[in-house]
Amino acid sequence: MSSVAEQDLCGDFAIYQSNWDYLSDRLRHLDLGLRILLSRTPSRDADSLAPFKGLVISDAEISRLLDGPQDRAAPLADHERKSREAAANLHLKIRERSSATQRTGESLFLPRLSELFGLTQFEEQCLVVCLAPELDRKYEKLYAYLQDDSTQRKPTVDFVLRLLCESQAEQALARAAFKPDAPLRKFMLLNVVDGQPDSPAPLVARALKLDDRIVDFVLGQKSVDARLERLARIAIPHQPSAHAPAAADLYQSAVRFMQAHFLEPQSANRNLMLWLHGPADREKRAIVEALCGEFGLPLLVADVAAMQAGPRPIAQSAWLLGRESALKSAALLMENMDSLVAEPDKHRAELDALIAAAKMFSRLTFMFASAPWRPQDETHDYLFLSVAVPRPDVGVCKRLWDQGLAASNRLADDVDSAVLASAFRFGASEIHDALQAAENLARWRSPQAWRITAADLAAACRAQSSPRLGALAHKIEPRHSWSDIVLPQDALAQLKELCEQARHRHRVYGEWGFDRKLSLGKGLNALFSGPPGTGKTMAAEVIANELRRDLYRIDLSQVVSKYIGETEKNLHHIFQEAQTAHAILFFDEADALFGKRSEVKDAHDRYANIEVGYLLQKMEEYEGVAILATNLSRHIDEAFVRRMHFMTDFPFPDEEHRRQIWQVVFPHEAPLADKVDFDLLAREIKLAGGNIKNIALAAAFYAAGDGQVIEMRHLWRAARREHQKLGRTWEETRAKG
Repeated sequence: MSSVAEQDLCGDFAIYQSNWDYLSDRLRHLDLGLRILLSRTPSRDADSLAPFKGLVISDAEISRLLDGPQDRAAPLADHERKSREAAANLHLKIRERSSATQRTGESLFLPRLSELFGLTQFEEQCLVVCLAPELDRKYEKLYAYLQDDSTQRKPTVDFVLRLLCESQAEQALARAAFKPDAPLRKFMLLNVVDGQPDSPAPLVARALKLDDRIVDFVLGQKSVDARLERLARIAIPHQPSAHAPAAADLYQSAVRFMQAHFLEPQSANRNLMLWLHGPADREKRAIVEALCGEFGLPLLVADVAAMQAGPRPIAQSAWLLGRESALKSAALLMENMDSLVAEPDKHRAELDALIAAAKMFSRLTFMFASAPWRPQDETHDYLFLSVAVPRPDVGVCKRLWDQGLAASNRLADDVDSAVLASAFRFGASEIHDALQAAENLARWRSPQAWRITAADLAAACRAQSSPRLGALAHKIEPRHSWSDIVLPQDALAQLKELCEQARHRHRVYGEWGFDRKLSLGKGLNALFSGPPGTGKTMAAEVIANELRRDLYRIDLSQVVSKYIGETEKNLHHIFQEAQTAHAILFFDEADALFGKRSEVKDAHDRYANIEVGYLLQKMEEYEGVAILATNLSRHIDEAFVRRMHFMTDFPFPDEEHRRQIWQVVFPHEAPLADKVDFDLLAREIKLAGGNIKNIALAAAFYAAGDGQVIEMRHLWRAARREHQKLGRTWEETRAKG
């Protein structure tokens, strides 16, 4: 029975049934070329080779590997003539069938590879020669025999030239295909292997190895290059739908621009790069995915920060990444570009490598960063655009939350789209994910009769946007509520006003149009001033609890640096991460950073003032809640005061307020004796609320040690210890008992 390939030669099939059928014909054509080369090779006497069996390869074994005996005694002309006729006929059939197959839209990956990288017929044949040993180990023996070296099982440059070229003059011209700037090596399609790094061999003696990713591509395998496994991933965006980006106008503008760019003759051949900058990474990603869905493009997503930390130079990873986007016919997305552009001069080589790879390989490239940037050597052969992607305004967010919540019929009565929109500036995809996570939380809490509560949604939203502040901040779990805090009425009213403003952002900025009137200062900045222990941290907890947001206390010892520029970098990181997480920032004991700008007397003063100015800028840009706490309000610069929406004084508590603090400091479960006199404690112990809390806790431990309830004697003992800690003398005026 004849093989499939032989039937094809007889014209039984018009097109290739699969990519493998095509490759089988290419290998048969290679075999015919090897026969021609073999006919020029002197034969080896089998008897003389017998002692070296296993070390050398005989003529008989070569004939068997080439599918049948070959009469080496026959005239050379007959061998060459028959092989050349068969090769010419098969070459014609391959060309006709592959053309017919590609017209049907079926994929033949080797011709696709040649088209992508502009390979010549000779270069494509080189790939087939190098591909053969990857598919069938018989070619290792054939190549070793024909190179008269049993250890050389890969094709050398000399072997390929002899196999594919008719004359020495043709070989001399074909050597150019193996230069470093020629497509085969420039695009890393094959590697030129030199086994002697200390004494490089001539080019013709060097072995050729097909790149593993190219082997996979030619075989039709769809996995991403293994060298990019932890750096990049492929995504298949859906058509724009309910998860369309919140910035609908920006998205539509991008669609119209891309349609015009790739259709106009003067710009169709220019690769397009879009630098998308702004704080809303999820919104940027939604826009990119919607654009790729609109144009039917897969998306190759790469993490530039991971590439920096990867095992190979970023220039090499960039080239592999660009090539992968070409192999996948995918748009390219480079995330976390901030890691490079924060210090562009320091990372100039890496930035140039990424731009060069995108320019070479990717028709459409997106780059994400928080700030605008442009390459220094921008040229006419590609188009680079820097586009700002703002966070969705609160009005748009409320509409998106309304749409998302409408899809669920298991919502509790306390769920309010306006509150959610003010607290979490999410796009449609983020809202969808938050609802899924909130439903899981509700099911876990009550599997049979679950309903999604406002607390479930707030927890799900916070989990989506947890910041990566590291050592710069400490997350505080808010445990206090309004009933725990004791303050003068005016101070308490200011805290509640702050919460109300945070809740109603959607109405004032969105529905009432104030968003259009303000470019900066849309967040809430509050200054809490007062002596230690007067409730500033507790107030921040109460606000975070009321607004259901994460609270981060900033560690100023980690933020302020003696090195020029480091403080600004730390502040930028803090505000950027907090914006992403919709978190409340609490700068405790902020005097060191927020002090009055000094008169410039030396370089240190000048850079200190630059840090203060940078902080003012970041506070104006920040759209969340930032709380600054200081012990001495007079140390605050007037420029800061102008930027504060609330300035709340936390005074040392008078006797009445101390009594109220004593009444709320004990948990309901604490065993408190009936004779505990809060009026007496308030009158005699003249300390702030933080100290009173310490006394109550210490007294509880004293009582637990005695195995009794908390009595006045425990409280007097704890009060004496607290005064000792403060370096004060104190005498009880009442009998202890």
